[in-house]
Amino acid sequence: MCCEYCYIKLEHEHIMMDNETCMYLQMKKPDIEGSGIIIPKQHRETVFDLTDEEWLDTLALLQEVKIMLDAEYQPDGYNVGWNSGSVGGQHVFHAHLHVIPRFADEPYAGKGIRHWLKSKENQRPVTRQG
Repeated sequence: MCCEYCYIKLEHEHIMMDNETCMYLQMKKPDIEGSGIIIPKQHRETVFDLTDEEWLDTLALLQEVKIMLDAEYQPDGYNVGWNSGSVGGQHVFHAHLHVIPRFADEPYAGKGIRHWLKSKENQRPVTRQG
């Protein structure tokens, strides 16, 4: 098994903080200012595979991350979410919680996670039961 989150590439990401079972990685050159991920230290394929301890440690780390991001970037809001499975948008099959600071001056400010999912372009075809 070759999982890029089991073997962190330090030239691209760095560990900002961690606890017993999880760590927070922030991109050195982020596409979105201040964005990062919280991952379990042990390989878990999806969010549904986390242990109770990993869930609690993820929450504790998320609260610490918010304090740090608020101090460093002063965002106006956040998107926080999991992608699970390839159809759900998961590209790296090691569970990871996206923590994305949002800013009022962004072109898509106010457009939350569900905005794109609810668009007409994403509507499933209507099937008729006959």
